[in-house]
Amino acid sequence: MASHRRPKQPSRARVTVLTTAAAAAVAISAQAASAAPSEKPSKDEVKAKVDKLYEEAEQATEKYNGAKEKQERLQKDISTIQDSVARGQEELNELRDSIGLAAAAQYRSGSIDSSVQLFLSADPDDYLDKASTLDQLSGQQVEALKKIQEKQRQLAQERSEAAGKLKDLAATRTELGKKKKEVQGKLAEAQKLLNSLTAAEKAAMAAEDARASRSASSRVDLGNSKAASGRAAAAFSAAQSKIGSPYVYGASGPSSFDCSGLTSWAYAQAGVSIPRTSQAQANAGMRVSRSELQVGDLVLFYGDLHHVGLYAGNGQVLHAPRTGTTVRYESIDNMPFQFGVRI
Repeated sequence: MASHRRPKQPSRARVTVLTTAAAAAVAISAQAASAAPSEKPSKDEVKAKVDKLYEEAEQATEKYNGAKEKQERLQKDISTIQDSVARGQEELNELRDSIGLAAAAQYRSGSIDSSVQLFLSADPDDYLDKASTLDQLSGQQVEALKKIQEKQRQLAQERSEAAGKLKDLAATRTELGKKKKEVQGKLAEAQKLLNSLTAAEKAAMAAEDARASRSASSRVDLGNSKAASGRAAAAFSAAQSKIGSPYVYGASGPSSFDCSGLTSWAYAQAGVSIPRTSQAQANAGMRVSRSELQVGDLVLFYGDLHHVGLYAGNGQVLHAPRTGTTVRYESIDNMPFQFGVRI
């Protein structure tokens, strides 16, 4: 007789294990799908990202230049103050020696003046403040003590000023290091993107940049615009002599430049000193509108004024664009123009 026993049902524990295993398999599959390599960016996409990183690097570069300029100014100020303190200390020592000689002479004669004794005490300021003793001093001694007091106050003030500037210098050096690291980080990130390209893509991009530099250097119609002044003409001529020089962040010539390094170097060749950074150069002269631009005027770009060049005439600017390029002409319309500055 056939058996009519019901088939054995799986236990609840077995069902739970199977369900968990199935869920895990689904999760692993989903993770594998998400971990699958994304589509490689195109050459144009890489170029756009690299250009953006170069722009960010230039922003950081101008901040780096500002910190570097401040560091140099502080070092010069501190050196000047320290020299003044050294000279002041010598004068103070001479004043003290003169009083000391007078005291020695009185000691040898056996009649040292009580006022000199008080002066030789640890606190001559306190002595001078006591009006009751002033009549014990000769006019010459009073004058000598007053000079010593004034010199002591002056030296204390200068030492305090030097200490403050030294503290500021330490903070500036820290800021300089951070900005330098930021620039290097942006450039390294850009290089990593470039390294992701194939050899053929790298060659094509390099060829495009080379063509842009050649056409911007030799095929530009500058029109017949006049220079804003003799010094502007001299500065522009100096900058023209550097066409083809490479962009290097923090460089201010004579063989490589960043944007504000080129403009400050060019005007220095014309005998004019202007600030080092683009933001400071924006306030170095009279602001002019686009329609008022003349050859040699500074031209500021971007809302934060992190880029500067020299107006070349006919809607062209001569500048050091960014890492990977050289000093060249470029249309003023290629960047967000803000205003011009006439030096």
